[in-house]
Formats: sequence, C-alpha cells, structure tokens
Amino acid sequence: MQAAQDILVPLFLAMFLALILSRPVRWLNRRGLPHVLSIAVVVLLLVFVSLLFSAFVGNEISQFTARLPGYQASLSESLTALLSSFSSQHIPVRVEDLIGEIEPGQAMRYTATILNALTTVFANAFLIVFTVVFLLLELPSLPSKMAALVPHPDRALERFRTFNYGMQRYLNLKTIISLATGVCVGVWVDLLGVDFPTLWGLLAFLLNYIPNIGSLIAAVPAILMGFIQFGLGHAILVAVGYLVVNVTFGNLVEPRVMGRGLGLSTLVVWLSLVFWGWILGPMGMLLSVPLTMTIRIALESSERTRRWATLLTRTDDRSAEPPAEPPPLPVGIND
Repeated sequence: MQAAQDILVPLFLAMFLALILSRPVRWLNRRGLPHVLSIAVVVLLLVFVSLLFSAFVGNEISQFTARLPGYQASLSESLTALLSSFSSQHIPVRVEDLIGEIEPGQAMRYTATILNALTTVFANAFLIVFTVVFLLLELPSLPSKMAALVPHPDRALERFRTFNYGMQRYLNLKTIISLATGVCVGVWVDLLGVDFPTLWGLLAFLLNYIPNIGSLIAAVPAILMGFIQFGLGHAILVAVGYLVVNVTFGNLVEPRVMGRGLGLSTLVVWLSLVFWGWILGPMGMLLSVPLTMTIRIALESSERTRRWATLLTRTDDRSAEPPAEPPPLPVGIND
C-alpha cells in the first residue's frame, strides 16, 4: 500500500466523494431526472467547484510556500527574543541552543507539506473524477451483483445497507460541520489581519475530519503566524478564536447532530493518524479517520464482527444510543 500510494490516494478520495455525492444523485433521481443525467449534473458541479477552488487556493499555497523560509526565520527570532526576556543568569542553557533543539519552524514546514499534498490531488483530478463517475454508474447494479456473489443475498444486502447508510451519514454530516468550522476560522483570522486566512480556514476544514487532535494541529500554524506578524497578544487572540469555534462545533453542535454512536477512541484516532500517514503520506493523515470509520462501520454491520468494533470505540459510547435505522433500500435505479 505504501508503494502504491500514488494510485490508492486518488482511489480512496474517489470512493469517499462517490459516497457523499450519491445522496444528491438519488435526490435528482427521485425528482424524475434519469440516473445518467443526474450523475452528469452532480459531477459537472463538482468539476466547476474544484476548478474554482484550485485556481484560488493553488495561488495561495504557492505564495505561502515561497514565503516559508522568511516566516521560519522570523519565528525563530521572535521566540528567541521572547524567551530571552524571561530568562535569567540562573538558567544554564542558552536560549539560542534551546530554539535550535526545538526547531519551531517545523510546524510551518509540516503545514506546507500538507498544503502541497493538495496540489498533488488536483494533479490527479482526471483520475478522481472519472473514478467517481464509474462508481456512481455502478450503484444501481450493486444489489444484483451482491445477490449473485453471496449465498444469503438478503442478509448481505441488509449489511451493505447498514454500512452504506452509516458511512454516508458520517461523511455528509462531518463535511457540513467541518465546512462551517473552516469558514468561521477563516473569517476570524481575517478579521485579526493574519496572512493567508483562506489557507487557515482550509486547514481547519480538512483537519476537522480528525476528531480531538485535528483541531489542535490546525490551530498551531495560524497561532504562530499571528505571533510572527503581531506578537504574543495577537497569537493569544487567534488561539481564543480557535478555542471558541472548536468548542462550539466539536462539543456542542457535533454531538447533537451526529450523536455519540460513531465516536472513535482518542487512542485509535492518534494511532490511525500515525499509521495512515506512514502508509499514504500527508493525504493519508487527512483520510485516516474516514478510513478507520469505514473499518469500524464495516465491523459493526455484521453480528460476527461487531464485538471487534468495540476496540475502536470510545468508552462512553458503550452506553450511547444506537444510530437511527437506515431507510428501506429500494430496488432499482435509486439503490
């Protein structure tokens, strides 16, 4: 998988996009639009948004990457001056040596790595879009293929229906909440005058797919940028904005909308971040939780494997309400 990441990352992205887009395709089907035409409308809209996004964000990423060495040097100088003001002759370690060991510019470098990985995704847009189209075209034939493949098609279809509903529900709701988080963060840092607010909003949107620790990782580069530009007071204001946004959406809105039934253990989130990041690179880190959620929902969809899903679950989820039952699976074009 690590050797094939150039192929697997676009394929995984296409699979999750197809799951998200299958709902608007079915919505258009129910309103009388033919299946192929529904797919064409949804995919053309996806291509338009992607081109608009690429043209705007790609330029921002290039500018940020070009200015990165200057930001790293400014960060080291600012931290050196700040720590020197608190140091005394009783501290045996020189501040310059401490800064050299910590390497504060690493956070900005990792941010640039994640953002540059997005440009690689746009380079594979042709493969991703066509894979999404073919996956959506295959949806109506999945029940008949499954019926021919397994000895008990009714039970297999029920498991597939449960898995598909749980994964779609998670991806759609998480995407909406992450988008709202990214917009709020982008507006806040823009009001504070921090450079590249679009990038920090985009990073908050992407890393919000990683619960608990994703928001913390997304906040670090924006806080450092505020510190570089305006000093410690502005950095604190940026951090307060991130805290308010993430507490509002992460602790108040998301549990009410999504419930606790899909929660992953914090340890599992961290291990999945490390594992999928090692296997698939920076995009693997962004896909780590959706991939792990796929494994968990797949385990939960069968009685034989449901007990293994508890290994990935938060402790407080054992007493949580089960997710709502999926709607009946119609036979035919709307499957």
